[in-house]
Formats: sequence, structure tokens, C-alpha cells
Amino acid sequence: MSRGSRVLVVTPTYDERDSLPVTYERLRKAVPDADFLVVDDGSPDGTGEIADGWAETDDAVHVLHRSGKQGLGTAYIAGFRWALERGYDVVVEMDADGSHRPEDLPRLLAALEDPAVDGVVGSRWVPGGRVVNWPVHREVLSRGANTYTRLAMGIGVHDATGGFRAYRAATLKAIDLDTVSSQGYCFQVDMTWRILRSGGRIVEVPITFVEREAGTSKMSGNIVGEALVNVTRWGAEHRLEQLRALVGGRRA
Repeated sequence: MSRGSRVLVVTPTYDERDSLPVTYERLRKAVPDADFLVVDDGSPDGTGEIADGWAETDDAVHVLHRSGKQGLGTAYIAGFRWALERGYDVVVEMDADGSHRPEDLPRLLAALEDPAVDGVVGSRWVPGGRVVNWPVHREVLSRGANTYTRLAMGIGVHDATGGFRAYRAATLKAIDLDTVSSQGYCFQVDMTWRILRSGGRIVEVPITFVEREAGTSKMSGNIVGEALVNVTRWGAEHRLEQLRALVGGRRA
């Protein structure tokens, strides 16, 4: 990432009034030159109004209000579009609940200094990465999901479901955002898959993932089910393409 690059951190929110202020304060200290976009889905607890208050006094804070809970994937897509329309160079995905430590963000941004890198994933499952305060069943689920994703789709990313990321704006411009409809953890796999399929390069930087201390997790059976179905489908399509190429090559 070159000096003077404009960085926007996109954070979707729904009922995060207890955790968002802490994330905001830590982000302003960790990366003071970055702008902060809160994409709020009409939080009943007033999260959006809290962010509006910051925006009145801090030019680096912006708020995008949406009517009702529309899902993580669409929130990020809306944030990506907002960033691209305003000429940002780097767009970051970061949760509001404190699980993604703002103090780790400078290392993600530093990885983008390599011009050959298109996206950076803050990874829990590479050497140096770790999770804190996670129940065993959550760690087993995440590790298993990522192992299955690597094997099914033939990708080398160890934390394809991880949501702490930094993308070049040019990388997002090259993706047809209109066709991205995945939600939850599947959205992260979808973005990873699209970038890699287009010839892009994604690197992983180890992070410490901390289980939220306030609010409630948005994890649900529907989110897990969507990811399982889509990863299986994408993997099957990829393997079929490989088989067709192999057969075609033999015939030639």
C-alpha cells in the first residue's frame, strides 16, 4: 500500500451499541488515518444514532443507514460500493464486536504494500494466529469448515471464512458485485473464491481473534447450512471443470 492511500474500514452493525464505541476508540488509535464507515441495519438499540453522533464531530466517521436487518453480505457490498464511489484505495472488513482487534490492522495494511497482493485475510489458522475465549465446539466448527473448503474447492487459504480483511479497491472493481448474494461466513468464502478464480492473489496474516464480550453472536444454522451447500456446489463445479480440461487435453 503506497503512502497517501485512502483507507476505509467498513463495519456492519445490528444492535452493537455496547461494543461499537470500544471498537471505534481502538480503531482511531491503531490506524488514525483510516476512515470508518458504519453500515447499520436499523438497529433497534440505537447503534446507528450513536455513530451519527461521532460523524458530527469526526470527519473520518461516516454512517450508512439501511432499513431493517438485511444480512452481512449485503451490508459489505453496500459498503464496498460506497467506498468505490468515493475513490478509496483500500477497503477493510472488520466486525463491530471486538473480535477483530484494530491493533492487528496495521499488519494487514502492510501486507498490501506488495503490489502483487490483491487481498489480505487476517487468519486464525496459520502459524501465529489464535483464538481467545472460544468454546471448543466453535473452534472445531471453524477449523472443520475451513479444511472442508480447502479440500472441496482446491484453494490454499487456511481461513477462507475469516471476516477481518483488506482489499485493494481495484480488486473489488474487478468483481461483479451485483452477482454476490452470499451471506454470513459464506460471503467470505465467495469473495475469496472470486478473487482467486480471476487470477488474484490473497495472502494471510496471523491475527488474534477474541470472542465478543458484549452483545450476541449472529451465528445461526441457516448461515452454516448456506455455507455448506454453496461450498459443496462450488467445489463440484471446480472439479468438473478440471476433469473436462483433463479430458480435453488428452484428446488434443
